[in-house]
Amino acid sequence: MSIDLTNLTRRSFFGQSADRLAAVGLGAAALAALDQQTGYAAPADGATLAQRSGGLPALPHHEPKAKRAIYLFMSGAPSQIDMWDHKPQMGEWFDKDLPDSIRQGQRLTTMTSGQARFPIAPSIYKFAPQGAAGTMVSELLPHTATKVDEIALVKSMYTEAINHDPAITYICTGNQLPGKASLGSWLSYGLGTENENLPAFLVMTASWTGRKEAQALYNRLWGSGFLPSKYQGVALRSSGDPVLYLSNPDGLDAKVRRRMLDSLSRLNRQTAQTVGDPETVARIAQYEMAFRMQTSVPDLTDISDEPQYILDMYGPDVTKPGTFANCCLLSRRMAERGVRFTQIFHRGWDQHANLPGDLPNQCRDVDQPCAALLTDLRQRGMFDDTLVVWGGEFGRTIYCQGKLTKETYGRDHHPKCFSIWLAGAGIQGGAVHGETDDFSYNVTKDPVHIRDLNATILHLMGIDHSRFTYPFQGLDQKLTGVEECSLISPILA
Repeated sequence: MSIDLTNLTRRSFFGQSADRLAAVGLGAAALAALDQQTGYAAPADGATLAQRSGGLPALPHHEPKAKRAIYLFMSGAPSQIDMWDHKPQMGEWFDKDLPDSIRQGQRLTTMTSGQARFPIAPSIYKFAPQGAAGTMVSELLPHTATKVDEIALVKSMYTEAINHDPAITYICTGNQLPGKASLGSWLSYGLGTENENLPAFLVMTASWTGRKEAQALYNRLWGSGFLPSKYQGVALRSSGDPVLYLSNPDGLDAKVRRRMLDSLSRLNRQTAQTVGDPETVARIAQYEMAFRMQTSVPDLTDISDEPQYILDMYGPDVTKPGTFANCCLLSRRMAERGVRFTQIFHRGWDQHANLPGDLPNQCRDVDQPCAALLTDLRQRGMFDDTLVVWGGEFGRTIYCQGKLTKETYGRDHHPKCFSIWLAGAGIQGGAVHGETDDFSYNVTKDPVHIRDLNATILHLMGIDHSRFTYPFQGLDQKLTGVEECSLISPILA
């Protein structure tokens, strides 16, 4: 296939970068692949093209533990002190000020920086040892507590971001500033999909019953950034069409739409052959995916074929579209169908006030469905090759924001330590990694940065984070950035 470089636009010329122009741009290679109706070169792991469509031929770098991943994201920052990081000695510190030796001049948000005092607010919830290792778990999580022998709890996570938007952008895309590719987009770009009729990366935003106000979620959290737009996450809706414009308009049947797409594809191919812009090729692929999704997505979201015992396992909310329980069941259905990466955002974890009134509701939303998802994956033989991650963007303070009583308190943002857990493929069940001080304020052992978490997720998917790059703005971009990071090796099986 020849491309007339004289018609290459200035924007296309600089957008493709020198190394891609050497091969007449990424668009030429992608267009040739589309012509073959197969995707790309055969994957390095030996899977056939029928098993895997798209992805880079050099990936995976090593034998993957996980074929797919499900990320349960608790947006707003769940309180580690009330759920996972047991600090019984804080009962003696009720309403005493946080010592300066513990705070160490740490930056605070404007919501508490003007407080005259920083009174300690011990958790009012009981903890009990669970599982073979006696992992301490809050009474707020009775169902998840039964799964501690299957999960690895990391109590020493930390980040530099102290406000929600940069913090959630940081952990989802590897940078506090918008414009970078999300974790799911990286995986979609690198590993492709096992089902050509569904996107490699699907996103759901679940309803919540805690604090009514919640931080906004922007589509950059599942966006493709500098990667071609075909790798961005596809968000499913809880009402109407699962994906916008999935249904044909009145008077337009599937045959007419097919003819329309064929004509549009011919025009786009002519543009791609002339200009070599990868986004033109991405647009062709997205139109074709949308056409196939008209059949595959309704089948995916219709849970009427699920047996009653499965529905009961996920809890009473599972049949209500948009609930966390419903999203968890759909995530299992997505995993079964070869979706590479599923991300569920559950909002409402930002308890600056009335934490005892809101946090139990949040935990009820997610506790039983999380445990059910792990059980469901295991009984279907998918647990050992599916990675499940649970966590938020940062933690919460031991000191109270606002008025403190023995019955109620609020907590501010706390980036210096928080808890997450992982389960499934390649994870050492029952492991507890990292420690914090008596105030759950500073990490005292085995600190884990969010870059380390992302590097570990990539590793379990068969990718060496240091070798997984994309050229953009004169830099080989990486999900984990240019700073030092390492795998969370002690939690790996």
